[in-house]
Amino acid sequence: MKKTIDFPDSNLEETAGSMFRILKTSSLKSGLPPGTPIHVGEQQSENITITVMDYDQTSCHTVTPDNPEECSTYQDKSTVTWVNVDGLHQVNIIEKLCSCFNLHPLTVEDILNTTQRPKLDIFDDYLFLVLKMQTYNSETQIVDMEQVSFILGKNYLISFQEKAGDTFDGVRTRIRSNKGRIRKMQADYLVYALLDSIIDNYFSVLEKVGEEIESIEEELVANPLPETLGKIHILKREMILLRRSVWPLREVINSLARDEEIDLISKATYLYMKDLYDHTIQIIDTIETFRDIISGMLDIYLSSISNRMNEVMKVLTIFAAIFIPLTFIAGLYGMNFNTAASPLNMPELSWYYGYPFAIGLMLATAGSMILYFKKKKWF
Repeated sequence: MKKTIDFPDSNLEETAGSMFRILKTSSLKSGLPPGTPIHVGEQQSENITITVMDYDQTSCHTVTPDNPEECSTYQDKSTVTWVNVDGLHQVNIIEKLCSCFNLHPLTVEDILNTTQRPKLDIFDDYLFLVLKMQTYNSETQIVDMEQVSFILGKNYLISFQEKAGDTFDGVRTRIRSNKGRIRKMQADYLVYALLDSIIDNYFSVLEKVGEEIESIEEELVANPLPETLGKIHILKREMILLRRSVWPLREVINSLARDEEIDLISKATYLYMKDLYDHTIQIIDTIETFRDIISGMLDIYLSSISNRMNEVMKVLTIFAAIFIPLTFIAGLYGMNFNTAASPLNMPELSWYYGYPFAIGLMLATAGSMILYFKKKKWF
């Protein structure tokens, strides 16, 4: 029997590009019956790697089996077994491994579909969790997102990742060195430790995003450029993706911490799940704060561009205002009405100091206008 805990996206925003990719990859399953195993997503590793870590309070050993069928021997052992799979594109290997642990065809289908949203499925003999693991790429300065799936059984945990490399090195070190309580607890505590590692890494990602936001804010104040607007849009898109992956995760963690009907989660682990839920709430608050800041940055950018344009127009207007009377004076004395027979002749035209007088009048007019503008603090 399967019990599914799925949660709405709380009217989360979608970008046109991400929606197009989801529709494009999901169309591969069009017309196929439910439960058909097919990989939906990009191939992010050359070969699938399976690593098995088996431990109890007194011993711990790690092996890399040659074929997935070898993992079935760990299913009935009293020790805790962690089977980690890197790579999902080789469907036949994933299907063989899942059959060893008697996983439902719909579970296999969801594992291979990398466009899943965070959710929790409760079966009679195992739990199925899906969430997103995020890392900050310092070279591209963007957030990389990867789907991680967990199968929690009575004494085993299977994790499926899209590629090698994760945030679980600290957990592996604690298991090998027998530090803390992880070797004393069961598989449910192991899944908590892995979830805690993923969620703690969210804080590191948000810290890097916060530094990027501060850098762009300084750029907005000093010298906003068209490239700045592009950086703001990239940050806004990343916040949308972060929010999409964390909001449903909050309800998944909440169910693990409060649903007393889940037999595979012990009462001791429930307390740790509640702490994990608090961390998720903190992440959501930080994401919402960043989204508000980024929205304000768009307004700051538009205001900065508008202010810069106003400054340019003000300078041009001042120059135009200064040269208008100068143009009048130059036009007046350029009419050449120097006719001796006319009583309305311009005596300044025949005056010896007429030319210096006209130049001096222009300079005096321009200078007085500049002093007036400065007194009014127009520039």
